[in-house]
Amino acid sequence: MTRRICVVTGTRAEFGLLRPLMHALRTQEGIKLQVIATGMHLSPEYGLTYHEIESAGITIDAKIEMLVSSDTASAVTKSMGLGLIGFADAYARLSPDIILLLGDRFEILCAAVAAAIATIPIAHLYGGESTQGVIDEAIRHSVTKMSHIHFVAAEEYRRRVIQLGENPRCVYVVGALGVDAVRNTTLLTRKELEDAIDFKLGRRNLLVTFHPVTLDGRSSVDQMRELLNALGDLNDTHFIFTMPNADPGGGAIKSLVDSFVESRPNAKSYTSLGQLKYLSVMKLVDGVVGNSSSGLIEAPSMGVGSIDIGDRQLGRIRAASVIHCEPNRTQIVQALERLNSSEFRDGLKNIQNPYGIGGASDRIVEIIANQSFEGLMKKKFFDLPNNIISDSL
Repeated sequence: MTRRICVVTGTRAEFGLLRPLMHALRTQEGIKLQVIATGMHLSPEYGLTYHEIESAGITIDAKIEMLVSSDTASAVTKSMGLGLIGFADAYARLSPDIILLLGDRFEILCAAVAAAIATIPIAHLYGGESTQGVIDEAIRHSVTKMSHIHFVAAEEYRRRVIQLGENPRCVYVVGALGVDAVRNTTLLTRKELEDAIDFKLGRRNLLVTFHPVTLDGRSSVDQMRELLNALGDLNDTHFIFTMPNADPGGGAIKSLVDSFVESRPNAKSYTSLGQLKYLSVMKLVDGVVGNSSSGLIEAPSMGVGSIDIGDRQLGRIRAASVIHCEPNRTQIVQALERLNSSEFRDGLKNIQNPYGIGGASDRIVEIIANQSFEGLMKKKFFDLPNNIISDSL
C-alpha cells in the first residue's frame, strides 16, 4: 500500500533544508510525495521562490496563497486565517496519510491546526528547540503537541519534547537537515559565485541576515540600526545581505538594508539567493552575522565563525564557533574584533557541530517508511516520573 506523505514548505530557507528529504521521499518505494507550497514562496515581494521547487524537479501538488500585503501583527493574523482555509481545501483534495512539517513559523501553525481538525497525523521536524526572542517559541511547542512523530536535532531537544508529554518511543534524534545540505552540496568556486551573484568579494567578507525579534522590548528596527552602525565602520569589508522573513517588522528592516546598500559599493542585498548560492557565500566569507539559525546550524559544519546578535536564537545549543552579543553597537564591534582575531580563527579548525555530522534525511525516510500510522491520532500524555518532577522543584 502506497503512503501519501505531504510536505509543507513556506519559505526559501525551509525548502533548502527540506529539498534532500523531498528527493529521498520521492524515490522511496511505497511512498508518494505530495508537496504544498505557501507563504513567502508565492509572494512576488519575496522572489516567487516556488520556482526553485519546480526547478529542483519537484511537483507542487497545491499552492496556498495566504500572505496579505503587510507585515503588521494584524496582517499576519489575517494571513493565518487565509492559510487555514487553504489548508482545509488542500487536505480534503489530497487526502494525505501524514503531514510532514518543519519548524515554527505561522504558516506551519496553520498547517498543523488544519491537519489536527482533519484528523491527519503530523510528523514534526525540530521540536524541543528554544528561540526565546520570538513568538516562534510558542508556535513550535504548540505544533509539537499537535504532532505524533517527532524528529529532533539533538538529545537535549528530545528531552524537551518528552517533557511536553510526548511518548519517548515517538521521538527520534536525527540531527539537522542543514548539515545534510552542507555535506551534500557541491559549492561554487569564488569566481563562479561572483558571476552568479554579480558581486565581487573583497579581502574580507561578511554574510549578514537579521530577522525581526517579535518578543524583545527593544524594537527590531533599533537593533538593526545598531548592527548597521557597527558594520559601517568596516571599510575593508564587503557585505552580502539576505533579506528578512515575512515577520512583523520585516519591511522596516528591509528598508534600512536598502538604504545602507545604496551608498556603498562594497555591499549588496538579495531577496533570495537560493540554497546553492547561499551556502557558497557562507563557505567563502569570513563570518556570518545577524540572528539567522544558519549561523548556528550550517556555519559550524563549514568551519565558519558566526556572530549571533540578540535574543532570536537564545536557548538553542551552539558550537564554540558562535559568538553571542547583545544588539548594541559596542558589543557588536567587540564581537567583530573577536571574529577576526587569529586566536578565534585558529580554533575554527577543530569545531564540532552539536547538530550532527549528516544523514538526517536517510534516517527520517527510514523511520517514516517503517512507522505504523495506525492509532497515532489517539495520543496519551506521557507523564514524567514523580521523582524527576520533585527533584526539579
